[in-house]
Amino acid sequence: MALNFSVFKVRAMSAIVFAVLMIAGLVWNQWTFFALFTIIQFGCLYEYQKLMALIFPSYNSIGSIHKWSLLVLGTVMMMVLAPGTLGINGLSIKYIGNYTLYAVLGLMIAFTAFDFIKNKDKGMVLQNLAISFFGLIYIPMCLSLFFQLRAFMVSTFFMDWSFSIPLLVIASIWVNDTMAYIVGSFIGRTPLSSISPNKTWEGTIAGIALSVLLVTKVLGIWIPIQEKYIFIISITASIAGTFGDLFESKLKRLAGVKDSGTMMPGHGGFLDRFDSILFAVPFVWLILQILF
Repeated sequence: MALNFSVFKVRAMSAIVFAVLMIAGLVWNQWTFFALFTIIQFGCLYEYQKLMALIFPSYNSIGSIHKWSLLVLGTVMMMVLAPGTLGINGLSIKYIGNYTLYAVLGLMIAFTAFDFIKNKDKGMVLQNLAISFFGLIYIPMCLSLFFQLRAFMVSTFFMDWSFSIPLLVIASIWVNDTMAYIVGSFIGRTPLSSISPNKTWEGTIAGIALSVLLVTKVLGIWIPIQEKYIFIISITASIAGTFGDLFESKLKRLAGVKDSGTMMPGHGGFLDRFDSILFAVPFVWLILQILF
């Protein structure tokens, strides 16, 4: 697979803008951190619904109440799982989310029950509900673990380092994706999987190796985490992220589309950009729970 320089230029330019916005959201404060991943989950969940409607024609039959309740429910889940310290005038986002969750969930259950009673195809209604439930686990539940990863690091007298582990995860994914694309374009010969024909074993292995090396040695210089833990975080994120990419590629193949959306020129939609992260975050969180 030869490197297409025009495509690479578009990807590089949009990636720079994207990186600036992401880093600003990550490091500015806990509000921008919360807003960043809440927006990401909304975009991912919206595109997930579109893909599911293409894969499962019956999912097209869900009404507007089901569709929008799911999107609101994803946002409310982010509020419920947000840090208890995040609030307005002493009223925490978590507290607001808890009460809103019951209202939205109740509305969605009531609508589904009504649909179940009037619809002759009971299996279709249950299938649509299962698809929506999986979407909540796959996207907002996974992304909300960033809040817990942020809590692993505490503030010091000189600086708030709470963004460190989320930054390591995202940096590992970015470097892995970029290096896998470049190396695979030049020397890639062996297809990694029929799910994603453009990915090669050469690019995948090089992407993971270079990601671990660069993140561990470069970010390890200034982030106050022992190098061995940065190594563990980076290799876990890179490997899990590769499977996340393949999983979303499978969904797109089943749906018969090239990209999940058009959010980012040269990169596709929200799911295209964050598919790796959706798998990486739970595994990094699990590894850290085991270690600490």
